Amino acid sequence: MTAPTSPRRVLLVSHTHDRARAVHEEISTLLADRGIEIVEEVDLERDHDGSVVLPGGIEIAVVLGGDGTILRAAELVRGHGVPVLGVNLGHVGFLAELDEGDVREAVRQIDERDYEVEHRMTVDVRVVLADGSVRHGWAMNEATVEKDGVGRMVELAIGVDGRGLESFGCDGVVLATPTGSTAYAFSAGGPVVWPDVEALLLVPLNAHALFARPLVVGPSSVLEVELLQRNGGGAMMWCDGRRTIHLAPGAHVEVRRGSQPVVLARLRPGPFTARLVRKFALPVTGWRGEDDT
Repeated sequence: MTAPTSPRRVLLVSHTHDRARAVHEEISTLLADRGIEIVEEVDLERDHDGSVVLPGGIEIAVVLGGDGTILRAAELVRGHGVPVLGVNLGHVGFLAELDEGDVREAVRQIDERDYEVEHRMTVDVRVVLADGSVRHGWAMNEATVEKDGVGRMVELAIGVDGRGLESFGCDGVVLATPTGSTAYAFSAGGPVVWPDVEALLLVPLNAHALFARPLVVGPSSVLEVELLQRNGGGAMMWCDGRRTIHLAPGAHVEVRRGSQPVVLARLRPGPFTARLVRKFALPVTGWRGEDDT
């Protein structure tokens, strides 16, 4: 007797706007026609500590929306080794691999397992609060420490590998991965870092200091931020703009290379340079070399 084969499954994570609902219906039909089961985000169960329990057979998570929806999907599949495939229905959609018109071809490639995977570095966050209690977090793009009051700076001290570097008043700091270098860190004036570079970034936000420049350190380094007592105010730690930890004066934050990378599916592998040019509509007039944008 032939043993029954396990069902092939795709996790579908979608934004709620009208365009996403239409694409959701289309891709669901196309996958079902190929005998692939759809697992909806709302059907996922969680265990006692809140972790997502994925059913067996999920090969890939298809995300319909912008970068925020992709970050939500990355949170759902974290630790399961399931690659994330983004279909951009937002604005820039830097993490997305495809656009709305590519859905039919994408389903074919999913069915034939015709894609590559890319492991993206994350960061693990450890926060020692003023009372000595410890909180943990993680991020794919960035962890940020930001002031929690309007019109008032937060006083921070920053360090690397256990050594103090500088203290200043600011709106906050961004602690980013190479993937996150083109997100919040980019808008704050940080450098663009190619995703295959293993590094951590620290980008101050409107700091009142001479040396408050973006920093890039090696993957084994630990970035540290202390919330100083002298300003009396608190701050918020945000992980990917989704998960928060409140910080009172005296809190100490450590950000290091994450233990669990996020896996992205690539249907159209190509140089990161081409992705930059395409997503940001960069002018390349006059360039005489190869043009693969």
